[in-house]
Amino acid sequence: MYTLNCKGTLIDLSTPKVMGIINVTPDSFYDGGKTTQTDEVLRQAETMLKEGAAFLDLGGYSSRPGADDVPESEELHRVIPAIEALIKAYPDALISVDTFRSTVAKSAIEAGACMVNDISGGQLDPEMMQTVAQLQVPYIAMHMRGTPQTMTQFTQYEQVTRDVIHYFSEKIAEANSHGINDVIADPGFGFSKTAVHNFTMLNELELFKKLDVPFLVGISRKSFIYKTLGVSAQEALNGTTALHSISLLKGASILRVHDVKEAVECVSLISELGQAQ
Repeated sequence: MYTLNCKGTLIDLSTPKVMGIINVTPDSFYDGGKTTQTDEVLRQAETMLKEGAAFLDLGGYSSRPGADDVPESEELHRVIPAIEALIKAYPDALISVDTFRSTVAKSAIEAGACMVNDISGGQLDPEMMQTVAQLQVPYIAMHMRGTPQTMTQFTQYEQVTRDVIHYFSEKIAEANSHGINDVIADPGFGFSKTAVHNFTMLNELELFKKLDVPFLVGISRKSFIYKTLGVSAQEALNGTTALHSISLLKGASILRVHDVKEAVECVSLISELGQAQ
């Protein structure tokens, strides 16, 4: 099975891990504005760590469709003090920085983060992969077309799962050529994809095993879930949990979630199911 080298510790992914989302943005689609203050970031981190999160994913640039662009200086202002506060309070916490900017990634790792989560897979900053290689940290590369501001215009695929897997075959080779040792593929549910595309990829998710790298699923409370159910994002936990179970059965190594306790319970039950004879 796969392992990730985080700060010299090998994280074993033979049992899937849960990554808790902490947004330090005022306009995230689900929890925007709630975690912009350091004490709230620390409170949320404490809860997630107690509930079993293996990683905390901290982001200062909302990537919801049509989100406002954020200057690099503002993203740094949001993210770096939060990481420093988290590391001071929880020195052993494994923090991922959610950014597509190499300068933000470098500053975040220097502040104590141990992983880079790039929604653009290096497409929005040509320096990103080289920077991650120099930092020698795991790299989550996501599939997206365009930018958060334009991605809804790029939803044409011949066959979405095949097209996304082809994208990753090239991205993984590119990352390896730079010297990145640990690459995690994120299919990018909801990013430049329709609801039908999202369900198609989920239905065919086991095909991502062909890439021979761990893959991350980020579907928590997304619109293709709550719109299908005719509810709001706030009411989409049950739907999210149902699809998390399917994701785990199809081979997901990491679940990126807003609700850690419920996701950890999914992992426990599906793991037990896998061990039953």
